[in-house]
Amino acid sequence: MGGKGNPLAARGDVRSRGPRGLARRDMAIERRRIIFSGRVQGVGFRATTSWVACGFDVAGHVRNLPDGTVEIVAEAEPGEIDRFVEAVRERMSDFVRGVDSAPLAPGGPPLSGFRVRA
Repeated sequence: MGGKGNPLAARGDVRSRGPRGLARRDMAIERRRIIFSGRVQGVGFRATTSWVACGFDVAGHVRNLPDGTVEIVAEAEPGEIDRFVEAVRERMSDFVRGVDSAPLAPGGPPLSGFRVRA
């Protein structure tokens, strides 16, 4: 840049990296906890969720909970989380009875990647 700064910044076109390292415009990032209920354990739900996450700019994890539900913690732009959750719901529609979602308090380091947790 030759010491002149970022020419994109001068145009107001500053970009940053999303949770998966993809370029995106600066936007609000949200962390959300999503609970899927139904027959969602023992049917490949976590593996499918991880595979679906590859198509979205989301970071976080998916895990089984002791009560038989599945928890996703996702971090991304709000609209991206919405699209991701809808894609998971659509892909696993034969097994999903309900979906509850709530924002998590901001804080802590940004999430990176998307993992299946035990």
